[in-house]
Amino acid sequence: MLTGALIARKRDGQELSPDEWRAIVAGVTDGSVTDHQAAALLMAVFFRGLSPAELDALTDAMRDSGRRLAFGDGVPARVDKHSTGGVGDKTSLILAPLVAACGLAVPMISGRGLGHTGGTLDKLEAIAGFRTDLTLDEVRRQVERIGCVMVGQTDDLTPADRRLYALRDATGTVEAIPLIAASIMSKKLAEGLQGLVLDIKQGSGAFLPDRARGLELARTMIALGAARGCPTVALLTAMDRPLGHACGNALETEEALLALRGEGPGDLLEVTLALGVEMLLAGGAAAAAGEARRRLEETIASGAAADRCRALIEAQGGNPAVVDDPASLPQAPESGVWESPRDGFVTTVAPRTIGAAITALGGGRRKLGDAIDPAVGFVITAKPGQRVARGEPLATIHARDDGGLAVGRKALAEAITIGDAMPTGVLPLVGERVGG
Repeated sequence: MLTGALIARKRDGQELSPDEWRAIVAGVTDGSVTDHQAAALLMAVFFRGLSPAELDALTDAMRDSGRRLAFGDGVPARVDKHSTGGVGDKTSLILAPLVAACGLAVPMISGRGLGHTGGTLDKLEAIAGFRTDLTLDEVRRQVERIGCVMVGQTDDLTPADRRLYALRDATGTVEAIPLIAASIMSKKLAEGLQGLVLDIKQGSGAFLPDRARGLELARTMIALGAARGCPTVALLTAMDRPLGHACGNALETEEALLALRGEGPGDLLEVTLALGVEMLLAGGAAAAAGEARRRLEETIASGAAADRCRALIEAQGGNPAVVDDPASLPQAPESGVWESPRDGFVTTVAPRTIGAAITALGGGRRKLGDAIDPAVGFVITAKPGQRVARGEPLATIHARDDGGLAVGRKALAEAITIGDAMPTGVLPLVGERVGG
């Protein structure tokens, strides 16, 4: 294979054949395609895009670059959920045990935080001893035993995607819709799913803030799933403000554990239940949305969701007692309250500013491989449209030292704005439903 010639053709807007894409992905997997060549090809795709046939070929080749999850006949229908990422988005931590407790299997493969968004794996690893590095065989056995697992991408699951994603992050090509779609769907299709629910974030804190591009991504992934026997549906949800109150790994894990007991913030529960309804419908565990929502609410109220979370944590090496005592999670040594500087209405709570401040406090990564402090972050009760009085507490900063508190205060003063009138244009928590 003359990789340079293929790169040049893609650079010039020509279409590569399925066999050529399979050869490229094989070369990415075995190392015969160098990082420089792969990076050049990614940039060509970023600017030139992919035809439908090219996207199909790339997705299939990436899915088939490693092993796939396979289960016996006794395993219930497998469903999963994927979010395009945001600040305060901890719905995955709730949905995996909740949906499993409703009788479906959830083999959830997640990622780490990067940029201004948090990552499910980092939140889980705030639980002492929790393993996210299971092998594919361990993943299969755990799903067969307790119905759910929450892990990172294994060495033998879509290895081509693992390498290409790292290069996309390093080369500024993350936001290319064909590359996002192929990356996500190759992993999800390798899980052996029978249904997939997408949470497409929209608004100022989303990776793709523009609604039209979010819809394009949703429809692209829905088509890929449908053509491969994995019915896929998407919900567009708000990320023009953080979801829930907690922002930061251990803080978000604590809030998710409280939500499993029915004690989480209303907006977090609303988005979680909307996604859970779609998962139950996709897996055949409910025939209608109303029935699915009632079942989810009953599973939380009965304690079955929290019980399944205890089983999940114990199976992956953590202490299940954290479900009943979330305060045993890592705690920052310093905290400080941020108060409203004036009377008025909360007009904005900027997610990107909050996410960047978590990174500045040590709770996020500037590059893959950076160590993080799980305890730092914010608990922000302010929401757009809320009427507030001067001096009213709107947020708590959790920091390592006084310098971190100062960073947090400055970020909150920038992120939370107070105006004289109710804000307009605030996005609905759960917007458009696409597919299905």
